[in-house]
Amino acid sequence: MRRITVEALTAGAFAPFGDVIEAAGAPDRIINRGMCGRWHDRARLDFGPDGRAGISIFRAEARRLPLLLDMVERHPLGSQAFIPMTPDPFLVIVAPDAGGRPGTPRAFRTAAGQAVNFLRGTWHGVLTPLAPPGLFAVIDRIGPGDNLEEHWFDAPLEVVGA
Repeated sequence: MRRITVEALTAGAFAPFGDVIEAAGAPDRIINRGMCGRWHDRARLDFGPDGRAGISIFRAEARRLPLLLDMVERHPLGSQAFIPMTPDPFLVIVAPDAGGRPGTPRAFRTAAGQAVNFLRGTWHGVLTPLAPPGLFAVIDRIGPGDNLEEHWFDAPLEVVGA
């Protein structure tokens, strides 16, 4: 069985797939009479010409490593952001596109305070919290058209901790 080893989530490693949303470095702006730092415009949200942004709440069951990965999905019409509503880590699985199919997947573990935005068309695993309650705000495209494509692997891959 092919194995994928979990990596720490960094903006540089994740850049080909999307954005790490976090308050890293100094804030871009200080607002509200100096009482608030603003890290401005941290994700490349994309909802296409006939879509709009929607915010939904997801509650996903917590998973454990090792994890069997048998499917990834992508959204060809818009980006999708996973924003945890607790400080607990979650697993982020992505794969480059290889001629319309996912290439070799990579797995990342978030740290407290990190969220992700998948670029339009990025192959990714399903929402995978590593601790309950698995509560997330999800920002994605609302609109006409089929915005979900799934790929089932011929044989599952095993995702293991570092």
